[in-house]
Amino acid sequence: MVSGPVDVELAAKAVGAIVTFEPFKEELSGVLIKDTNRVVIGVNSAHPYSRQRFTIAHEIGHLILKHQGELFVDHVVMRRDSRSSQAIDRQEIEANQFAAELLMPEDLILRAAKDSYEVNSSLSQGQLVEQLAKAFKVSPQAMEYRLTNLGIFMPQ
Repeated sequence: MVSGPVDVELAAKAVGAIVTFEPFKEELSGVLIKDTNRVVIGVNSAHPYSRQRFTIAHEIGHLILKHQGELFVDHVVMRRDSRSSQAIDRQEIEANQFAAELLMPEDLILRAAKDSYEVNSSLSQGQLVEQLAKAFKVSPQAMEYRLTNLGIFMPQ
């Protein structure tokens, strides 16, 4: 069905970043440090693998999108509050979109969803989310957002 999840550590290396894993405080998902000599992506080693992958992709997004700044500190939003639901930090929104597109490329997601429904036409949305999240090594929540943003699911 899927050719395999995107190798985000290889992608980070390709853009000149060094990835390190550190036991940060729980709410800290990752950091991006840019200076003239190197670029380091620090990832919370205590977080689930799927969260670590999203964090790396998110930090790559800051780099590729040429966001201004030398230090980016990213926290996990455990639940959406009024500030996060207003989506007011443009750079964070863009980095999240980049991460979703890197980890869950539209063409692969559409093909995988089509293949899944061809194998089992009675697949529920929840089953599809779980199946694709596992295949792409992302969280079910990230996959559900992506499927909604691609128009496969209707927003709830």
